[in-house]
Amino acid sequence: MQKIFSEMGDNLVRFGIKLLLAILIIVVGFKLVNFFMKRIKKGKGFLRIEKSSQTFISSVLTLILKIIVLFTAIAELGIPTSTIIAVVGSAGLALGLALQGGLSNIAGGVMIMIFKPFKVGDFVDTHADSGIVKEINIFHTVLNTYDNRLVVIPNGTLSNSTIVNYSSMKSRLLDVTVTVDYKSDIDEVKQVLREVAKKCKYRLPNEEILVALKEHGESALVFTTRVWVASDDYWTAKFDILENIKKALDEAKINIPYPQLDVHFDK
Repeated sequence: MQKIFSEMGDNLVRFGIKLLLAILIIVVGFKLVNFFMKRIKKGKGFLRIEKSSQTFISSVLTLILKIIVLFTAIAELGIPTSTIIAVVGSAGLALGLALQGGLSNIAGGVMIMIFKPFKVGDFVDTHADSGIVKEINIFHTVLNTYDNRLVVIPNGTLSNSTIVNYSSMKSRLLDVTVTVDYKSDIDEVKQVLREVAKKCKYRLPNEEILVALKEHGESALVFTTRVWVASDDYWTAKFDILENIKKALDEAKINIPYPQLDVHFDK
């Protein structure tokens, strides 16, 4: 009996030493992975890669290296590699069925990296949120909104959604609509709007300006003013033109009417 207890004690000691070594491998291994990834991110070759690919590659590489560390730690416990692979395979199948969303996010991230509908730094609209793309990771994409909120969107959702990328083109057509009184002179209104458009400092000088009567509204004439501007200047240009149109119309004494309703009584 004493021999049995002695052997059990020896086995526990050996297992305890292996367990401590496994824990040490995980702790030191994860720290080495983080250190290694920091060095890679600062490397000249890595910095030459597009920013969108940098975040995606670093997240994938970090995950793979940490999995290798975990495998090494488990092997240190004396568990056969074939057993580990069998268990991981079974667990992977079960997790794959349970975490289909996570796998779809990985697949979505790969699709985004291959087809590149957007990249880091682009301003995009997902129809739920809009903002500048800050990161593209293996599972999700991070947007920084105009009011400085961080929005984390699963890649699976993004890859299956309609995305509007406002930064894909260098220039955009700015369309500003304004209403004036029906008594206004059409040619005079068009001349005022054209002068405002010409003086806009954000307008691309080599592009054509379009000023036209768009429609006869219920209580006003509706004019459109269209100019080409740099994509980065779109909102600044729009606010500038809207403000200057109001000032120019006031100066020309052209009325911007309120909605009106004529009521006639039969005698």
